[in-house]
Amino acid sequence: MAITKTTEVPKIEIVGTWNIQVATDTVILEDDVEISRSRHRHVLAPFTSTVDGDTWTHSATDISGEVASVQAIANAVWTDAVKAAYKTWAEAQTI
Repeated sequence: MAITKTTEVPKIEIVGTWNIQVATDTVILEDDVEISRSRHRHVLAPFTSTVDGDTWTHSATDISGEVASVQAIANAVWTDAVKAAYKTWAEAQTI
């Protein structure tokens, strides 16, 4: 009786202009028969933005830990224009 655990990324969605929503399934198999599946979702944005007084800091999101397909989509979607729009939007938010 062999039990194995795998992960799959069955869904990647672009939500709005810059958010990338990633669904990751964790699959438990016993003798190659699926006995359990759970889903986790997370959302990626091009930056994490913080403000200190009047100074904004925009730190680029590290996508190096994402699967290759998510990285490819982020690199395609997060153009310079989209990144600039995100920064403008973030700085317009009230705290």
